[in-house]
Amino acid sequence: MATTASLSAAEPLSIRDALRSPKTALTEILSGIVTSLALIPEAMAFAIVTGLDPRTGLFGAVIIALVTSIFGGRPAMVSAAAGSVALVAAPLIAGHGIHYYFAAVILSGAFQILLAVLGAAKLMRFIPRSVMKGFINALAILIFSSQIPELMGVPWMVYPLVALGLAIVFIVPRWFKALPAPLIAIAVVTGVSLVAGGHAPTVGDKGSLPDALPVFGLPSVPWSMDLLVAVAPVAFAMAVVGMIESLLTAKLVDDLTDTHSNKTRESWALGLANVVSGLFGGSAGCAMIGQTMINVGTGARSRLSSLVAAASVLALIMSLHGVLAVIPMAALVAVMVYVAFTTFDWHSISPRLLRKLPWSETLVMVFTVLVTVLTHNLALGVGVGVIAALLAFVRRVSHLVRVERVLEEAADGAEGQVRYLVHGTLFFASSNDLYFSFRYAQDPRHVILDFSQAQIWDASTVATLDSITHRYESSGHDVEVTGLDRRSARFHDRLSGELDG
Repeated sequence: MATTASLSAAEPLSIRDALRSPKTALTEILSGIVTSLALIPEAMAFAIVTGLDPRTGLFGAVIIALVTSIFGGRPAMVSAAAGSVALVAAPLIAGHGIHYYFAAVILSGAFQILLAVLGAAKLMRFIPRSVMKGFINALAILIFSSQIPELMGVPWMVYPLVALGLAIVFIVPRWFKALPAPLIAIAVVTGVSLVAGGHAPTVGDKGSLPDALPVFGLPSVPWSMDLLVAVAPVAFAMAVVGMIESLLTAKLVDDLTDTHSNKTRESWALGLANVVSGLFGGSAGCAMIGQTMINVGTGARSRLSSLVAAASVLALIMSLHGVLAVIPMAALVAVMVYVAFTTFDWHSISPRLLRKLPWSETLVMVFTVLVTVLTHNLALGVGVGVIAALLAFVRRVSHLVRVERVLEEAADGAEGQVRYLVHGTLFFASSNDLYFSFRYAQDPRHVILDFSQAQIWDASTVATLDSITHRYESSGHDVEVTGLDRRSARFHDRLSGELDG
């Protein structure tokens, strides 16, 4: 007979265990290096998309990857400066500048720590699948649409370079997987651009690249209530979006590796990472789904791989900042379009699946996408999607209550009794119609309300039941309520007769 322990997920591999085996240690180190090569182009691209210089995204990637690899609750998961969080902050950066953004990064981290302490990670189970899919698809659409300005009013050479980059990222992985396709695309497109001698915009044109380590310090902003009013809504949205994406990614890695992770620990570690990143002038971030899949897919199972990834990114950007400056923006556009394409859940909109799904589930997903894309607010989209899903659920459950009338004749020819069998879960939505399910005038004197197949969940149902018994008793009937389970009976006894005072 299997024990409980054997049926549960195993514990992740520790750094000590990884270092004990030379083969495992080598796998972890190589996985981290490969992952770092995929982190650099996206960190730069996400920073540029939101109006930041590449240095901000790169240092944010290093700091967040380092802190979460040490303190996080999901070993082998890679967190860094992320596009989903950056997109939320783009209006703040455009309207108030980079130092307001750093203040928002710090505050978003503080919000995440607070949410972790309050147990918000456990609330993830209340986000339906349809909202999750809508969140992912909306994120992909926003990433794609954010590239359009980079294709407007640019030299003609940009377009063939983008096409070349897209061809590489989509075709190369079919035959060659030793190096990340985005890295190959950047190298090839940069080489072609330099050889052609065109005037395509480069990363260096977008801002300065790192030539020294970041400096610790508070953002240069007026610390006042006006700052809080401007920053707090954006910071909270960043915190929620970052937590959702990190916890989704953590669950995905749990399933892939058959190991357990501490979601609460991952939440506050992400908050700590964002606080530290903001204090060093770095971007906000969260788990990176693509880079995490690269890391786990190449065999990583411990914190060692993500530690190596952070250290490798730092070493590369400090030694190759001159090389990074000549990368054409066309290469990063191709990478970001590829990220958008691979992020979008194409299966969620397949006609075969849509025909089988309840229409309400599809509607919730579409509603989440529309709200998110129209407002450019991922947190608002998720919130509205959850509310829509709850309303759809309430509507569906409210129609599952059924009342069955059974007339029981007396053996001696005397007047018999009527038994009403109530089936279903009774709450404010489903109990509203319960009052009209009985034949008050036609029923014999003795009425039995049998709730052995039903449960009472709220005060609205108790009030409805009181109204039913009162109507029967006012016309001379004897009413007997039977079959309540222990919890429903306690709830009913505590509130019955107390709600109409």
